[in-house]
Amino acid sequence: MIVYRTKTDLSGQLLSLKNEGKTIGLVPTMGALHDGHASLVEKATAENDIVVASIFVNPTQFNDPSDLDKYPRTLDRDLELLRRLKADFAFVPSVKEMYPRPDERTFDLGGLDRVMEGLHRKGHFNGVAQIVSKLFLLIRPHRAYFGQKDFQQLVIIRRLVDILKLDICIVPCPIIRESDGLALSSRNVRLSKEERKLAPFIYETLLQARSKMADLTPAQVKEWVTFQFEGQPAFQLEYIEIVEDKWLKPVDDWGEEVNKVACIAVHLGDVRLIDNLNFD
Repeated sequence: MIVYRTKTDLSGQLLSLKNEGKTIGLVPTMGALHDGHASLVEKATAENDIVVASIFVNPTQFNDPSDLDKYPRTLDRDLELLRRLKADFAFVPSVKEMYPRPDERTFDLGGLDRVMEGLHRKGHFNGVAQIVSKLFLLIRPHRAYFGQKDFQQLVIIRRLVDILKLDICIVPCPIIRESDGLALSSRNVRLSKEERKLAPFIYETLLQARSKMADLTPAQVKEWVTFQFEGQPAFQLEYIEIVEDKWLKPVDDWGEEVNKVACIAVHLGDVRLIDNLNFD
C-alpha cells in the first residue's frame, strides 16, 4: 500500500491507472478505523481494481470545537489495518492540503440537511458536502462506499452526486454491530466500561419499537421510545424519527408505500451515539 499526502501525487497516479482502464473504489473515512470500515474496504476491494481509502478528520463538519478535539486519532493503527485489508492507496492529507483557503461553498441539499442530525448539528452536512465533493472531484472514483449507520449522510451524499452531476455509484454497506447489538462507531472507544454495558439498550429499543408496528401508529411508536429512554437516566434522547429513505420525510402511516427507517440519536455520558433500523 502506498500512502499519499498530497493531492497532486495521488491524482497523478490515479490518472495513469484510469488510462489503463482500471476501476477505482473510494472509501472515505475520518480514521479511528474499526470492523465497520474494514467491511467497506473489503467490499471495495472485491468490486474494483484499485481501492483508495482516505483518512481525514474534516474540521468543517464539526459544529462543536470540543468534539473535533476529542475525535479519536489512531493513524498508525489505521494504516496497518488498511495494509492488512490490501487497500492499494491511503490518502492522508493535512488540513492545509485540503483547505489551502477557507471553503465558502454552500450546497442546496433540498432540505435533507435541516432535519434530524441537521437540526442538532448546524452546518454539519454542508461541511460533509465540502470534503466529500473535494474527494470526489480529486479521485473521480467509479464507486464510493458509505456505511448505513450514518443513514442521513448516505442520503445526502446521493443528493450531492446529483448536484455535481458526477458519474459515481454510491454503494451503501450494512451496519456492522458488536455481538450485543451496539453499532460500531469510532466514538465507542470514548465510552466508560459502565456506559459500554448500557449502550446496547439503543438497538434493543429500536428492535422492540419495530415489533410494535402492528399495534401502534408511527407517532405512538415514537412516544413509546421516548418513554423507554425517560426510564434510563444515563441516556439523554436527542431525537427519534421514522422517515422515508429518499427525502427523509416523516412517516405518518405504516400503509405508506415507502421504505421506512427509524433514526435515533442519544447522549450517553459525554458521547453522542446514533443508530437506525429499517422498519419494513
